[in-house]
Amino acid sequence: MNSISVRALLVRGMLAGLAAGALALAVAYFLGESRVDAAIALEESHSHEHGGEELVSRTMQSTAGLATGVLVFGVAIGGIAALVFCYALGRIGRFGPRATAALIAFGALLTVYVVPFLKYPANPPAVGNPDTIGQRTTLFFLMVALSVLLAVAAVIFGKRLASRLGNWNASIAASAAYVFVIGLAYAFLPSFNEVGKDFPASLLWEFRLATLAVQATLWTTFGLVFGYLTERLLVPKAGAVTAGGGTTSHAAAAAS
Repeated sequence: MNSISVRALLVRGMLAGLAAGALALAVAYFLGESRVDAAIALEESHSHEHGGEELVSRTMQSTAGLATGVLVFGVAIGGIAALVFCYALGRIGRFGPRATAALIAFGALLTVYVVPFLKYPANPPAVGNPDTIGQRTTLFFLMVALSVLLAVAAVIFGKRLASRLGNWNASIAASAAYVFVIGLAYAFLPSFNEVGKDFPASLLWEFRLATLAVQATLWTTFGLVFGYLTERLLVPKAGAVTAGGGTTSHAAAAAS
């Protein structure tokens, strides 16, 4: 994998992240914002305090602010995932560019969002004690870092077991080890149950499903678009033949 290929893949990763961010933005706006507005209205109906003028209007938050955050996040994760792809291609099994991109996207969705989400799910406005927000944020990012590091360790562990147990059994053993250690983290890290009794359970459930849908849309779109772009870059067109009669393959060179 030379510097030209890495640069080309990085650009394609960021473009795929931008496309994924655009679709995730649509999901966030049409599925999530109505739930946020409902939670804010509920919070204001129970509040007896009247704050000063807000620095950023709710309209700005739900349009330009939301778009900026989601699109920048999409481009950033696209670039990071592209660099991971450059290292993983040919090293995690005999997978082509599309399959490798799909595995990275699925692994990122699982480790970066789903696993931390199951321990510390997202909360809408009016849910959560303001005094614990710093602790909850720190623990969430700790869970993200722990999940990612354990996933990397599980991949390394599985590769080392593959020569003795075979790929299938090694994958099962590594996955079981990952789940076991994550289970210990779930058990020993503190939990928070700060949902008020008067907060509608249906609204909470719909909000959390919307946040999950945003992330699922983001990573699924990225995996599909980036896989397509990388295959066009790394896999020669059908019928491309070298002077000696063999088909050229940049993917094979990258894997070696």
